[in-house]
Amino acid sequence: MRLPKTWAVALALTVGLAACSQPVPPAPTAAQALALAPADARLAALYGESCKACHAVPGTGAPLVHDRKAWDPRWKQGQAVLLDHAVQGFQAMPAGGQCVACTPDDFNALIRFMAGREDPAG
Repeated sequence: MRLPKTWAVALALTVGLAACSQPVPPAPTAAQALALAPADARLAALYGESCKACHAVPGTGAPLVHDRKAWDPRWKQGQAVLLDHAVQGFQAMPAGGQCVACTPDDFNALIRFMAGREDPAG
């Protein structure tokens, strides 16, 4: 039996959307957040010297590293906006996130890491 073309398209969209809507992983515990670091040694050092002080400590107001529930609304603004916030500062975040050695590429990689989006397509 062959489905009408509109049904086939609707079925394909439904299956495709179901595959895209992966469950959001739970937020890390405080101990887990403190233990997380980028795989790249240079980025891990930059992260440890600057980002970690706020993004791995609950209660600072900063979204915790790998807390997709906290990061997803920010991520939807676009990486260009997040980069601007990191460079220029935003609300309680100081300009440059206190990382004087960070380049724009470093900031983008660190943002992807903290947002749980290490995969650039993510």
